[in-house]
Amino acid sequence: MATQTIVQASLKLQSVEEKEEHVNSRGYNTEAKDGVNNIAMGIYKHPYRLPKFDDPYVKRDWLLNQMAGAFRVDPIDPHTFWINPLAVHFSLLTPQHMVLVDEQGNVIGGNRTTINAAGFKIHSTIHKERPDVNAICHVHSRAGKAFAALGSHLDMLNQDACIFFKNHTVYDDFGGVVLESEEAKHIAEAMGPTNRAIILKNHGLLTAGSNVGEAAYLLCLMDTCCDVQMQVDSVQASGRYRRDVIPDQEAKYTYNMTASSENLYSSFCADYEVEVASSNGALRSATSYHTD
Repeated sequence: MATQTIVQASLKLQSVEEKEEHVNSRGYNTEAKDGVNNIAMGIYKHPYRLPKFDDPYVKRDWLLNQMAGAFRVDPIDPHTFWINPLAVHFSLLTPQHMVLVDEQGNVIGGNRTTINAAGFKIHSTIHKERPDVNAICHVHSRAGKAFAALGSHLDMLNQDACIFFKNHTVYDDFGGVVLESEEAKHIAEAMGPTNRAIILKNHGLLTAGSNVGEAAYLLCLMDTCCDVQMQVDSVQASGRYRRDVIPDQEAKYTYNMTASSENLYSSFCADYEVEVASSNGALRSATSYHTD
């Protein structure tokens, strides 16, 4: 697992994604349905669809459970957000470990303990620059650090990688550990107005989403894609194999059909429920928040 991860989140109202038709070079013409409905089949409701909330305190409980299982601006106070504490192993995290901080980094609620200074600088700045972002995950994983040293984008080598099709970027100007607001602003600017992931050269990976599950799933998936791409490049170097990249039209079609916020959230929930099962009651099942 990563040597260091900073996860924080904020909570805002979800925007409704536009419906449109998507056609690839083979003439496949499938209406892009909302959320998980592109990949779900049957008359039953998806168990891991995004829950709907009338009570912001229940919504807060949901996001804290998601944060503890994953490794948001708070639904009660939109000028604050939650972050995991410094030096607590991911496997030990519970909702009670999460720290509530304001925009200046002052601890104002939750677990009153230390947080990571660099993590706060990066994530608080992105939240200010990107009002659509409610959750951010940052990791210094083995594969992520190795791939980040190359300063390269992900290639569309497989179906999973297409979730990052024209939806990620690279910050290629490492300025040292991020303890200055100026460096954090450079990273936020490099991420751009719409990207959900960024590779920080000589640093690691960072993903963002409209909910904790989306950002967490993107992080795990990006780490895997980095590992796979390095393996493919290593094998190709022998000269015995051809490296095939998915054409843009097929990559865009796959992205449109699989990369909705709700679909990524539901994909995360499968792993989250494993954490719930092993938490001895410390975490709540994602299905327990549904009222419909």
